Amino acid sequence: MVEPTAVAQELRVRARRAVRRQASAPRITVSLLGPAIMGASAVWMLAQPYRLTLLHPRGEGFWWLLIEPQLLLFVAGLAFSVLVAPGLLEDLERHESERDDR
Repeated sequence: MVEPTAVAQELRVRARRAVRRQASAPRITVSLLGPAIMGASAVWMLAQPYRLTLLHPRGEGFWWLLIEPQLLLFVAGLAFSVLVAPGLLEDLERHESERDDR
C-alpha cells in the first residue's frame, strides 16, 4: 500500500477545516453574537431616542453623555467581535481538530 504524501495529507486537513468552519453551529453562534448585540443596541436607540441624552444635552457633563446604556451596549458588542470572538473561534477550531484526531 502506498503512503499518502505530506502534501496530500495537508490538503485533506485543510479541506476538513474548511468544511468544519462552514458547518459548525458554535462557530456561527460565536461569530454572530457581537453583531447581534450591536444590532440590539441600534434597535434600542431607534425605539427610544428620548433616552439618548446626546440628542438633547441639557446641562449634562461629558461623562454623563458618554456613559449611556445604549452606547455601552454597542461598545460591548464591538469589543466582543474584535477582542473576544477571534480567540473563541480559534479555541473552537483547535478543540474540533483534536476531537477529529482521536
